[in-house]
Amino acid sequence: MTQTTPVRPSGRAGAAVVPVLAFAGIVVAVMQTLLVPVVKDLPRLLDTAPADATWVLTSTLLSGAVATPIMGRLGDLFGKRRMLVASLAVMVVGALVSAFTSDLLVMIAGRTLQGFAMGAIPLGIGLMRDMLPRERLGSAMALMSSSIGVGGGLALPAAALVAQHTDWHTLYLGAAGLGVLAIALTLAVVPESPLRAEGSFDLPGALGLTAGLVLFLLPVSKGSDWGWTSGTTLGLFGAAAVVLLLWGLMELRVAAPLVDLRTTARREVLLTNLASIMVGVSFFVVSLVLPQLLQLPAGTGHGLGQSMVVAGLCVAPLGLTMMFTAPVYARLSSRYGPKTTLIIGLLVIAAGYGGGLGLMSAAWQTVVTSVVLGAGIGLAYSSLPALIVGAVPASETGAANGLNTLMRSIGTSVSSAVIGMVLANTSDMVGGVAVPTLHGFRVSFGIATAAVAVGLVLALFLPGRRPSEHPQLRASSEEEANLERAREALRGFRGRVLDATGAPVARARVTLIDRHGRRAGATVSATDGTYALAVPAQGPYVLAVRAPGHGPLASPATHTGAGGGVDVDLPGPRPTFTGGGPGAAGAASGAAPRSPPGTPLPRPRRHYGSMAPWRLL
Repeated sequence: MTQTTPVRPSGRAGAAVVPVLAFAGIVVAVMQTLLVPVVKDLPRLLDTAPADATWVLTSTLLSGAVATPIMGRLGDLFGKRRMLVASLAVMVVGALVSAFTSDLLVMIAGRTLQGFAMGAIPLGIGLMRDMLPRERLGSAMALMSSSIGVGGGLALPAAALVAQHTDWHTLYLGAAGLGVLAIALTLAVVPESPLRAEGSFDLPGALGLTAGLVLFLLPVSKGSDWGWTSGTTLGLFGAAAVVLLLWGLMELRVAAPLVDLRTTARREVLLTNLASIMVGVSFFVVSLVLPQLLQLPAGTGHGLGQSMVVAGLCVAPLGLTMMFTAPVYARLSSRYGPKTTLIIGLLVIAAGYGGGLGLMSAAWQTVVTSVVLGAGIGLAYSSLPALIVGAVPASETGAANGLNTLMRSIGTSVSSAVIGMVLANTSDMVGGVAVPTLHGFRVSFGIATAAVAVGLVLALFLPGRRPSEHPQLRASSEEEANLERAREALRGFRGRVLDATGAPVARARVTLIDRHGRRAGATVSATDGTYALAVPAQGPYVLAVRAPGHGPLASPATHTGAGGGVDVDLPGPRPTFTGGGPGAAGAASGAAPRSPPGTPLPRPRRHYGSMAPWRLL
């Protein structure tokens, strides 16, 4: 398992960071919702059979599921902002490919590229954890987590309006434009996180997970076409089970796995991910049922006879309410913790679906249902990243949130398959056309309620709130946040790794060794050479640094724990130490720090040869 010492957010992130990252999440959601208004017309638009046209949607689902954990891990290793921009760039390319074709295979290729944008949401959450002060982190992560619902709710009426009055390819041009804008804003406003995980990218693990997910999600999405008991469907499910089992065994033996299964198996992480599947199921049911109910002709006896645009406007409050619950979540989580907030959200969802069973006879009733469900889903979605981030090391934030987002995607995929099967099996034939029935809609709401009940049971078994652990994951007052940052500043070494010319040395490995010769922490310097290492206790340490093209170097340093962090400088044969605060060890201008009397220090090793000299500042 890779390890690194967390770098606490410095608070330097500007006020625009949160809305820019949330906008990137909304753009991703817009891409996912893009084709909803024209789904039923895809066979005609692409001149293909209905079964083949569904690959336009399935391809995006598969690529998004695969890309989410992989991009999260790449973000941990090489920079979350860098991978966020890369995800959006691939989405833009895919949107442009789809905008200029009506060929089925080319359209599927473009939609596959668009699915890579799904990795932007866990990467955004990881950036927020790395940069934001604690008083802003709770509501920021809530907004980012809910952005996929916000974007979907807002995009549905807009996409319907565009599809009704212009060529449907314009939808892709709009998505590409939004993607370019998100990239530009990200590069201009969002700084790169200095936090890096150690190790290398687990390519065999990525290939194994990709194969397992494709083998599992393919029959989930196509089972209704192939038949749930067909040999193809059952064979793919069996192959998925075998591949994922072998992948798991392989990951347990890898030093730097794509997904740390030991961390994933912790009770808090495991139960949160399982609850995420249930929340994903409940979220997608309303997105499938209400638009159909609103657009069915009134002559069916239960349809509300609304246009595509009106139907989108009635469902839009779902996303808007999710967005407005972010500050509510921050207050609830601050007082009661994310576990309790998740439970409250699930109870609100259950109330929304329960009440929705009797609110299907008028358009305004669907608006009420959307608002209630949006509030519950917003609270539940906002709680999930806080629970995950609070249970994993900082170096695994991207990968862990990527896996959690994948769990939600699996929930929506299962929901789509199950509800589609229910509506098909309960439909009536009217004029040779299968029409969903009111009974089918109510059964779908009942399935969503059952999924929420399972999620509620899982949430009840989550560990209780521990006030002393991970305080950054709960919104708090500014005074409490400042006090906590002041306490953490009392311990730690920080500075920059520079070469002899003063240029920063990126990805230099800085290791902290205690008085017994054991590793007490490690990190990797950022692109600008900055590093930070927390100190587990006061006393003497050795800082050892390695970087490609440079000789290894080490020097002793003592931290008293009574003042600010210690900045360490290793410019040459005689190290210079400058105290970062009144209680920091060390003196100025080259004087080596003194250890407490009777405390032995490991002897520093120095290497000078043909390799480039460097220093730690």
